[in-house]
Amino acid sequence: MIQMRELRKDFTVRVKAGRFRRKKRTVAAVDGVSLTIEPGEMVGYIGPNGAGKSTTLKMLTGVLTPSSGEVSVCGLTPVPQRTRLALRIGVVFGQRSQLWWDLPLGESFRLLRHIYRVPAADHEARLRRCRSLLDMDEFLDTPVRQLSLGQRMRGELTAALLHGPEVLFLDEPTIGLDVVSKQAVRSFLAELGATGDVTLVLTTHDLADIERLCERLVVIDHGRVVHDGTIEALHARYSSRRSLVVDLERPLPEGFELPGATLVAVTAERHRATFALESTGAGAAVAGLVAAVPVRDLSLVEPDIEDVVAKLYRTTDAP
Repeated sequence: MIQMRELRKDFTVRVKAGRFRRKKRTVAAVDGVSLTIEPGEMVGYIGPNGAGKSTTLKMLTGVLTPSSGEVSVCGLTPVPQRTRLALRIGVVFGQRSQLWWDLPLGESFRLLRHIYRVPAADHEARLRRCRSLLDMDEFLDTPVRQLSLGQRMRGELTAALLHGPEVLFLDEPTIGLDVVSKQAVRSFLAELGATGDVTLVLTTHDLADIERLCERLVVIDHGRVVHDGTIEALHARYSSRRSLVVDLERPLPEGFELPGATLVAVTAERHRATFALESTGAGAAVAGLVAAVPVRDLSLVEPDIEDVVAKLYRTTDAP
């Protein structure tokens, strides 16, 4: 569905070269990215600010012309075949709108049907589904300018899907949303992705979006891909482990050892102990602990994806 081979985008910038002089310098925003994304995949495409995420999306959607390399989306070359490509992709940018500011939301949807020349029956079926899943009925007649940010984002998602795209590009779709709106958007995208009808490429700084939605994670830094695989593979790469946190009836015995786990912290309050679990799993560790000492409460804590990604960024920034 999407193929990139040694994709590159250079920009020319002016930098100081003395008190009154400036000189030109070429900066590679995207530096030789090669990726293949299959139909129906849900891919998280992340990186720090300035890593090249948005530049990549703009080349994939035909907004920017690559400096070199090859790119194909839906079997089309984005820039020369941009009009044909627009009928087969959907795009949502968190800080830009494709809705008409002064029109009611429902009127924007009707205008988009005519722009994309969507048959009335298909348009109505897709709109009905989006209205149901995103709970939009109560504000369809409200002008877009009067919608809350969460309501507008639900409208943006619907607008991007009404023509039945094969690929959906999402750039920061939950930026600035409250907890309830984020949950609504994530649930909708998860259900959309579960059908396998749409290939989804998501860029975001909110890693909870990635954990909830994407099986594959691509990390880009300084214009280059530094990780391409599952979130679990990234955790394994940096040896991040789940934690077992237990509240005990009495302190742990001196020198206590738990098979399959390493004691990393003990606090006097509530006789709490934290163990880092080995990759073999939590079952044996929990069983061994319960058999050895009286346990009041316990919980399993998943490794923090933000900490792992931060380690990855620091590694790629190192000289």
